[in-house]
Amino acid sequence: MSQRKKLPIGIQTLKTIRDEGCYYIDKTQMAIDLIKGAPHHFLSRPRRFGKSLFLDTLKELFEGNERLFEGLAAHSQWDWSVQYPVIRFSFGGGEYKESGELRKNITEQLDELDKLFKHSTTHSTLSGRFRSLIRHAQEQSGQPVVVLVDEYDKPILDALRAPDVARSNRDTLRGFYGTVKDNDAYVKFSFFTGVSKFAKVSIFSGLNNLNDISLEPAFSTLCGYTDQDIDTVFAAELEGLDREKIREWYNGYNWLGEGVYNPFDILQLFRRRKFSNYWFETGTPAFLVDWLIDHKISTPRLDKMLTTSDMISSFDIERIDTEALLFQTGYLTIKLEEDLGGQYFYTLGYPNREVEQSLNQHLLAVLVQDKSEQTRNSTQLYRLLMVNDFDALKNLFQSFYASIPYHWYTNNEMQSYEGYYASVFYSYFASLGLVIDVEDATNHGRMDMTVQFNDQVYIFEFKVVELVPEGKALQQIKDKGYADKFMVLGQPVYLIGVEFSKDSRNVVGFEVERV
Repeated sequence: MSQRKKLPIGIQTLKTIRDEGCYYIDKTQMAIDLIKGAPHHFLSRPRRFGKSLFLDTLKELFEGNERLFEGLAAHSQWDWSVQYPVIRFSFGGGEYKESGELRKNITEQLDELDKLFKHSTTHSTLSGRFRSLIRHAQEQSGQPVVVLVDEYDKPILDALRAPDVARSNRDTLRGFYGTVKDNDAYVKFSFFTGVSKFAKVSIFSGLNNLNDISLEPAFSTLCGYTDQDIDTVFAAELEGLDREKIREWYNGYNWLGEGVYNPFDILQLFRRRKFSNYWFETGTPAFLVDWLIDHKISTPRLDKMLTTSDMISSFDIERIDTEALLFQTGYLTIKLEEDLGGQYFYTLGYPNREVEQSLNQHLLAVLVQDKSEQTRNSTQLYRLLMVNDFDALKNLFQSFYASIPYHWYTNNEMQSYEGYYASVFYSYFASLGLVIDVEDATNHGRMDMTVQFNDQVYIFEFKVVELVPEGKALQQIKDKGYADKFMVLGQPVYLIGVEFSKDSRNVVGFEVERV
């Protein structure tokens, strides 16, 4: 059995990982492949996926720190006799919600770099200082410069709720980053990383030669851990843990290649030996949840969103597509790619149980606005499903909606099944981590929602009625033969018709039949 090593939790420097004998997933072959290709690259990945560590690996490689690469793929492929000057910026540690904070931060970073390279300048503009530093570093070393930028987009994302500040930050970064292109003769290689891919015309207009590798299959595993990584490098950590449950909870992030795990989740799981929503708890932005609510996004839609390559590839301050926001921040991932007449379409969905369960818990908290009631309802739902107490379930479902403040209805337009009713209903189930399928297709139509739990199948059909129940929801399940596809499982199948009243704002019809 392999020997256990130190878990590199929170460590973003290659030197520390190697010197302290931590687990390390060798990504250096992809670093070599990148460097041999185009000189300027961009990578978009969600937070806590290892972007900073990869950037640091590039830094150590270009600076020629050979001993750190002994035994790694890059060691025999690199000319260690040459050292390149590396200029590195990181915007991860600052706050950029107020006007002027970005300029202050860049100035402080330039001051530090000037000290590092023993450089002084008469330039006062940010671009002028950056240009002078690049040329000085090249002349000083006799080698072209490497520019690395970590979390390039954070100054914009931080200020999205203050559009004027966000636009000002965007314009500042556009001019600053454009310095790299203007001084191409002095730059050997540049690499930009961030969470979001803003449109090139808005922030990278000066870097029109930037090679975006975010959706290149060859680099799909550049950040994150693969199944093979878990089974080999981390083999010593697997004892006592359900391997399939690890996949269910944390695998599934896909960028048109092999799926990967979030490293932060895996390292925390191995340390605490308990399944939990580690990544989600580290800073899911309130902005994201508020955005989904403000834009009336029905939560059942989230698991099967259809989008195009253009929609998920970029967004800007003036136009943020929900699909791009959720995909680039890691809350949805690519489940299916289709080439239809030369246009690529993608079906997005939750990557794993952690994201689906946690996101719906947060959304439900906003929809219900009573966390104590939400918690009681959720635990009761689970217990009643275990014993199939449908009379009590009807009462519970009615309490779901009775707990909603009246002003929520009067201020919100989602009062049809397609919006509000289904969102609350679905999110209660999803927040429990149950196996749910929405609008599951059969040859007769689409079921509204199916739940598989405790070796049983529940098929739900929802209808909105005026005031009194009409019995149409259950009848539609029977008429369409929705239960047929599940009969081969040999499990009990329950047909449940749920009817909502616009007038009473609650469940008025609840019929159950077992087949």
